[in-house]
Amino acid sequence: MSEQPRQPRRKPAPAGAGGKQAKPHRRPQKDPVRMLAFEVLRAVDERDAYANLVLPPLLKKARQDEKFEARDAALATELVYGTLRRQGTYDAVIKACIDRPLREVDPPVLDVLSLGAHQLLGTRIPTHAAVSASVELARVVLGDGRAKFVNAVLRKIAAHDLEGWLERVAPPYEDDAEEHLAVYHSHPRWVVSALWDALGGGRAGIEDLLEADNERPEVTLVARPGRSTPEELLEAVGEDSALPGRWSPFAVRMAEGGEPGALEAVREGRAGVQDEGSQLVAMALAAAPVEGRDERWLDGCAGPGGKAALLAALAAQRGAFLLASEKQPHRARLVERSLAGNPGPYQVIAADGTRPAWLPGSFDRVLMDVPCSGLGALRRRPESRWRRRPEDLEGFGPLQRGLLREALSAVRVGGIVGYATCSPHLAETRVVVDDVLKGRGAGQEPVSAELIDARPFMSGVPALGDGPDVQLWPHLHGTDAMYLALLRRTA
Repeated sequence: MSEQPRQPRRKPAPAGAGGKQAKPHRRPQKDPVRMLAFEVLRAVDERDAYANLVLPPLLKKARQDEKFEARDAALATELVYGTLRRQGTYDAVIKACIDRPLREVDPPVLDVLSLGAHQLLGTRIPTHAAVSASVELARVVLGDGRAKFVNAVLRKIAAHDLEGWLERVAPPYEDDAEEHLAVYHSHPRWVVSALWDALGGGRAGIEDLLEADNERPEVTLVARPGRSTPEELLEAVGEDSALPGRWSPFAVRMAEGGEPGALEAVREGRAGVQDEGSQLVAMALAAAPVEGRDERWLDGCAGPGGKAALLAALAAQRGAFLLASEKQPHRARLVERSLAGNPGPYQVIAADGTRPAWLPGSFDRVLMDVPCSGLGALRRRPESRWRRRPEDLEGFGPLQRGLLREALSAVRVGGIVGYATCSPHLAETRVVVDDVLKGRGAGQEPVSAELIDARPFMSGVPALGDGPDVQLWPHLHGTDAMYLALLRRTA
């Protein structure tokens, strides 16, 4: 349906002039929940912002109004993240309901339509309420003319439920498996292909993974050893709202949600918010045996500081020193904040890991959690799936290889390097490690190092594959899709 032109308001007929008094024009009513959700979506689109950074301060500001309740905050959060996760599916549905290419719809209009589609197809909000609330939002932020367009499209969407629409807009699996999964589970086709290659196996596994990407992740806390305990966090969160971690002895899951910043241990830096996958990576590096001394550790890509804080606490228990290096000064300040109060010796510096500020062979353990596409954290940052492009990997690849080579140079013979990414993409994981070990690339020499089996250092964690490296998965482990390879320097 084409967009209706904006109609001029009619002047009311004067009283006593022989005609009825025209109905006064009603001002659109602002719904604070949907206005907030719309504001977040616009920030994501216009500024490439991340919802998990934009939403919390807006919610905090909204809570200053006594009428804005906890259930309002929960609904706003669901509208934002649900709309972003299902954007691909909703785009296909909206496209089927309009008579123009999707790219010709103004982005603010598309955001309102997507919010409406999610209320209709992804929540239990009654149809009439979902449509009327979305049209009212459109009147506020778009104007009456485009609100009519929104109303017409949403009424078409309301004709079918989500399953009904998927049968209409997704090609049959037998005809085009990747496109079917892309539309059905709301991932770009190239991401479906890359995840399927990394996961292997048949249809069931990839569908489980894509479904897990669309689930709301639990908030997981880490009790930094020597500074806090899981028991303290469990008590602070409340027995009815918290569960122990699945795999990490330091983890506590806030099963009922909640605000981590309200906890004393988190405010004081004795605990933090950290996915169990990240905890397992740091723990595995600390647990792998080194030959000889074990006194100097390096986190070479330390920002924003979660793994560095856990490593610093583990190092302190052994009397070891941690150097936390981060290229970006503002992120280095975040690392400093995370490590503040650590009982053991540490130092935070702003330095480029590809141009190291330390001498070769200076460290016994090195963690290099390299910049990557972030495809392993799509549950937490759903907008990343729409923002990333396959060509982005070409930019990350040389940096990842350079950081791993420098990490292997920084560690002494007999020491351990952990190469980690929050991505399961093979081009960012095994291919990088193999290329560095074999010296692939112009002017590169093979590195004197060997892969060691990382699986024993994630004790109790199932389904870790054939090794020697480890790939964690949301659908198998309830974690981000973290990758870890452990390498020992041999010469």
